[in-house]
Amino acid sequence: MLRRLHPDQPESFAFTAENQAWAEAQITKYPPDRQASAIIPLLWRAQEQEGWLTRAAIEHVAKMLDMAYIRALEVATFYFMFQLQPVGSVAHIQICGTTSCMICGAEDLVAVCKEKIAKRPHQLSEDGKFSWEEVECLGACANAPMAQIGKDYYEDLTTESFARLLDDMAAGNVPKPGPQNGRFASEPAGGVTTLKEYSGEAHNGSVALAVKIGDTLKRIDGTEVPLVAPWRAQGERAAQAMDAPAHQEPKPGKHAQVDETGVSKQAAPVLRSAKPVPVAKGADAETNPPELLEAPKGEADDLKKLKGLGPKLEETLNELGIFHFWQIAAWTPAQAAWVDTRLNVKGRIERDEWIAQAKTLAAGGETEYSKTT
Repeated sequence: MLRRLHPDQPESFAFTAENQAWAEAQITKYPPDRQASAIIPLLWRAQEQEGWLTRAAIEHVAKMLDMAYIRALEVATFYFMFQLQPVGSVAHIQICGTTSCMICGAEDLVAVCKEKIAKRPHQLSEDGKFSWEEVECLGACANAPMAQIGKDYYEDLTTESFARLLDDMAAGNVPKPGPQNGRFASEPAGGVTTLKEYSGEAHNGSVALAVKIGDTLKRIDGTEVPLVAPWRAQGERAAQAMDAPAHQEPKPGKHAQVDETGVSKQAAPVLRSAKPVPVAKGADAETNPPELLEAPKGEADDLKKLKGLGPKLEETLNELGIFHFWQIAAWTPAQAAWVDTRLNVKGRIERDEWIAQAKTLAAGGETEYSKTT
């Protein structure tokens, strides 16, 4: 199937502050010069923020990852999980049309979509609230026919129950996902024959989680207060363990409780914060800071001209008192380490050679990267 970008495109895209922090943290999962590996999660987050994947968003992510635009476009057009056109503001409906669902009535669900939403797939409803498409097998064959709406499955549908779901969503109600005919999960239609002790529970595990969230149609927008980079804490704990004296016994009463991510509950608020947390690395890093300014001298430089330095990092540097290329060009290794401890994305100063880039830009020259910005 030929997939093209939508003809009507916004002029620009920018991650929210929360999503920018999340995106920069994802990049740290990968080795230096391999940041392009983060392309799929960053494109997905951009789609979650906007509802669909715009050309501006694709190019923005490509620039963050130092990729050619065409490489990012190749990924976006290859995977059908990326919506290349506007979707309904309330919900985008994906009807499974593969064998089991087709036999059990998927065509009737498509007819409901054509009647209540739009005649053609990927076409917005008149009020802009809904869009729909037919997709390949979603893997819920025992509960056919079914549809995926948002991140949840709505199973055992009939034309009546499906139409009612759409009406409820249009009215602003939050639908309950899972089987729509009273089944707990995918047990026989005549009732459970095994594990009967669980049949009295209100919801199966997947549905229970969706109901607990309280808004099954909500897209991820960065306000969920996620652990932005829990793998960093794991790495720090491993390093501390290697540095600890041999056969050191844990002190009574000092065991930190951990949450479901394996990160201590005491450490989790720090990891959830979008603000950089100072961490000293040797005496020089604390006693020999770089030259910092209360305000820029004249007009501040566009620090985003440095490869690997996005809007969020520029904001952090400005908060520290760093506004000009000449400041960065003058950093010693100890001063660079001082700044590095205060950034959410560790190691980027050295990895992307900020000091060398800044020297060129401070002298009035251009780098290969700054020519593209």
